[in-house]
Amino acid sequence: MFKNLFLQNDVPAEYRSNFTHLYLDIGWFGVLSGSAINFLNIYAARLGATGFQIGMLAAVSAVVSLIFAIPAGRWLERRSVGQAVFWTSVFYRIGFALWIPLPWLFGEQGQIYALILITLFMGIPLTVLSVGFNALFAAAVPDEWRAHVAGTRNVVLALTYIASSIICGYILNHMPFPGGYQLIFLIGFVGAAMSSLHLFFIRPLKRDLPPRPPVPWADAEASPDIQPKPWLTALRLDIWKTPFRNNLLVLLGFHLSQYLAIPLFSIYMVRDLGLNDSQIGIGTALFYLTVLVGSMQLNRMVSSAGHKKITGYGVMALALYPIMMAVSSEVWHFYLLSAVGGFSWAMVGGAYANYLLEHTPAHDRPSHLAWYNVVLNAAILLGSLAGPVIAGWTGIVVALIVFGGLRMLAGWAILKWG
Repeated sequence: MFKNLFLQNDVPAEYRSNFTHLYLDIGWFGVLSGSAINFLNIYAARLGATGFQIGMLAAVSAVVSLIFAIPAGRWLERRSVGQAVFWTSVFYRIGFALWIPLPWLFGEQGQIYALILITLFMGIPLTVLSVGFNALFAAAVPDEWRAHVAGTRNVVLALTYIASSIICGYILNHMPFPGGYQLIFLIGFVGAAMSSLHLFFIRPLKRDLPPRPPVPWADAEASPDIQPKPWLTALRLDIWKTPFRNNLLVLLGFHLSQYLAIPLFSIYMVRDLGLNDSQIGIGTALFYLTVLVGSMQLNRMVSSAGHKKITGYGVMALALYPIMMAVSSEVWHFYLLSAVGGFSWAMVGGAYANYLLEHTPAHDRPSHLAWYNVVLNAAILLGSLAGPVIAGWTGIVVALIVFGGLRMLAGWAILKWG
């Protein structure tokens, strides 16, 4: 099964280099995700961070992206997307190195605020990277190969994430605090650097694109007789008058339901379930083990049902994760919900980006993806800040169940209106 998944004999020669580097990029990103990113919120919780402070770790980056996403889309339209993605990934990922010395420089609260500040500045290049990578993926992978490549990338991500999260959990259980966290932040930075290296070698394919239709801001810039409102035309509000509006709205609902719950997970795991770092590492490894299994079936599922249905049903299945966490009280409950959540994410993570690209015009991807990035980060900002506040009113258990219900509604909305 693995052999068939990674075999490239059937892949045309001109695509193989891109596919290989896309797999290696996500593999090293899995090392970063399973180490530094995976344990960041846990580290903050062990430092004594409040739910609001943990939410701020995601929210500050979202604020930056809301400000810069539309300018980033226009900036990318005038540049080589491959080079832009590489260099912004370098500037973004340098930030991970800054996490390493924090315990030597600050006390516990000082470290929490330093992490928030570093994340704020990392958000600037991350905005361009987020907009640009989807455009690069679409330009580097033909339509008929996207499900295959996305599924294989999910498998590679799962393998490296599983290995790195288990190893990092073991390290944290056998090294004193906070030295163990400094080591896994270093491991994460190495993974980040190697991921950026492989992004350098991904090249857009040479393909004939349909002629680009005129858009308001382009007409205004081209003709000196037209007096535009630069700040307004640059926003590309014309995109909201197209059918793409529905895709933006249903994905807003999905991401909002997603990020309302995320800040609560680490708090519940540490303070309610009382899990240690090794148990958290095993749980996340189980999550990505089922991501791996599900991703190996993704191409077959998409061929049968299409990206839209797989995305919608996957989001509905993701509702089980916060609901099961709310009723869990033992470590094996956590392991079970991790396995269920991983299979659900295999469907969503493998299909929703391609679902988005299916509805994005090839001649105008950066601006459309910039608006998606605005929607995504608006959901991250609102969800990351509102989730802990709502949990403070209702209690964390009730909040997790409610947020699970919202995920169910978001999946239904994708199926009906997406």
